[in-house]
Amino acid sequence: MSNIDNMSVNAIRILSADAVQKANSGHPGLPLGCAPMAYELWAKHLKHNPQNPKWVNRDRFILSGGHGSSLLYSLLHLFGYGDLSVEDLKQFRQLDSLTPGHPEYGHTIGVEATTGPLGAGMGMAVGVAIAEAHMAAIFNKEGYPLIDHYTYALGGDGCMMEGIASEAFSLAGTLGLGKLIVLYDSNQISIEGDTDITFTEDVQKRMEAFGFQTLLVEDGNDLETIGKAIEEAKAEKSKPSFITIKTQIGYGCPAKQGKASAHGEPLGIENVKALRETLGWPYEEAFYVPDEVYEHFHKISEENNKKEDEWFHNFAEYCIQYPDMLELWNRYFQKDFGEKVIDHEEFWHYENKDDSTRNISGKILNKIKELVPNLIGGAADLAPSTKTYMSDMGDFSKENYEGRNLHFGVRELAMTAIGNGIMLHGELRAFVSTFFVFSDYTKPMARLSALMKVPLTFVFTHDSIGVGEDGPTHEPIEQLAMLRSIPNFHVFRPADATETAAAWYSALTSEETPTALVLTRQNLPQLEGSSKEALKGAYILEDSEKEVPDAILIASGSEVCLAVEAKEILAKEGLDVRVVSMPCMDVFEEQTKEYKESVLPKNVRKRVAIEALSDFGWGKYVGLDGAYVTMTGFGASAPAKELFEKFGFTVENIVNTVKGL
Repeated sequence: MSNIDNMSVNAIRILSADAVQKANSGHPGLPLGCAPMAYELWAKHLKHNPQNPKWVNRDRFILSGGHGSSLLYSLLHLFGYGDLSVEDLKQFRQLDSLTPGHPEYGHTIGVEATTGPLGAGMGMAVGVAIAEAHMAAIFNKEGYPLIDHYTYALGGDGCMMEGIASEAFSLAGTLGLGKLIVLYDSNQISIEGDTDITFTEDVQKRMEAFGFQTLLVEDGNDLETIGKAIEEAKAEKSKPSFITIKTQIGYGCPAKQGKASAHGEPLGIENVKALRETLGWPYEEAFYVPDEVYEHFHKISEENNKKEDEWFHNFAEYCIQYPDMLELWNRYFQKDFGEKVIDHEEFWHYENKDDSTRNISGKILNKIKELVPNLIGGAADLAPSTKTYMSDMGDFSKENYEGRNLHFGVRELAMTAIGNGIMLHGELRAFVSTFFVFSDYTKPMARLSALMKVPLTFVFTHDSIGVGEDGPTHEPIEQLAMLRSIPNFHVFRPADATETAAAWYSALTSEETPTALVLTRQNLPQLEGSSKEALKGAYILEDSEKEVPDAILIASGSEVCLAVEAKEILAKEGLDVRVVSMPCMDVFEEQTKEYKESVLPKNVRKRVAIEALSDFGWGKYVGLDGAYVTMTGFGASAPAKELFEKFGFTVENIVNTVKGL
């Protein structure tokens, strides 16, 4: 190792340890152990340009072990990303700083994904690699490799224990994603101690079984061997690569090195001093890095800037040679779907016959596949049931990366992380799908979608006790409330074709908010009063004749038609009610106070919420004087019609509930 390389590695270690110590909070163990591999990768192999962090053909680096964020911030600072300063490092883990406790996408320049939940970064890295492979297959021509980059993920024993990693890596191996390279920080330490207490399998053999090339670096401080392993990984084009790099957690701190206590607590003032002595770092001042080290990183960045210049020169020639592909390229980057369909009669028009909203959604998907050429997605082994297959668009596979239909297998958690990764890559618009009850399996990664402001689309079908004979294991009850509780997450439960079209429109025009479409298995009638007003989240489907209605019925999805029928019967009995369809509470909450008051006026306190799921969350609309026709327990196994009768989702029960007010 040259002197400047040694100084650069130790600069990363010192900055990381100083940041954690000043915050008196954080995880110094990973940065101290992983600094050599991170430096070797970023300085000598990673194709990136700090002057343009969003360059489309950059290599991606995802720190799956997000607790080691001070490592990433030190790298970003030293390479000159977005003027991330020493002062920013000093504000590590402090309010409103650019250096939060775990990396946050969209908050700190250069952070490719929000990580922290262990294994999540591994799943998202697989998604990024899928996006790279698809984009390359669509656009690359001989002599013009527009999309040609690698995806690197760094994580440790915790990431490898999490099930999401195995789910994602199993699919990555099946797909032969040769541009995916995983760096495994193998230090055999977890929070509770030596990993032997919980984690003794041969990880290399596991990854080999998944279809990865496996490489081993015995000494995590050996830059030359790490570099050779990375180059060997890059040379293997037919399968992803997994590099086990044996490290010592807390390296360089005599009192902490190799111990669990190095993981998640500051080293302590005396131990930071000892770290400097052990590493031969002669500078006592905290956060000090000599000019020669900064100059070294600056030169590397300048060379990377030249690589981007070469790419743009190549791209300019490509545009001349392939004008039709330039047009397609521009379509991938344009956000004009809303303009194309908002007044497009065919998009909003459907046959006036009973149909399930899942089936209608499938028809919409196959209408918009041409309008949105960068739309890609699939289901967790359920596409025939969730109606999420795009005809004539091909299947994404090892043999055909051009395909736009993804087959995720029975891997809901990894599917969602992969969907996030596809979106994070940019240019593509992704959707994922499964039965609504299995949204439980997607939730941790759906939460990350919302946190990252990544507008991933979720298609959830079989939305209530209407599932029927499969019984309570497959009948969602509390899931709607769960998803509605996530900040920055839109949940649409449409009542008919028009509202389903509105849900898709909202999903595909959203720029920062993920959207879930919650759809029926059973057929529903097309409602005469439904309209584009559904885009406001809730609207008056059928109004009372009186200026002030006697009561308001609020429903979503399959129960809206019951509310409409109940209104007719109540009118014959002298009660004049308003029917409000509320396909999306979240969007309704984003409307003006005036609009919300016009739909749900405060002076009408007799209100009934009707939804074949949990009543949790309806209280703010129903109030103390209202009532509920909702589920209070789990479902049962029987035909859907019988279940709706058993649990009170009948016109008669709704009428009686209103009378009871």
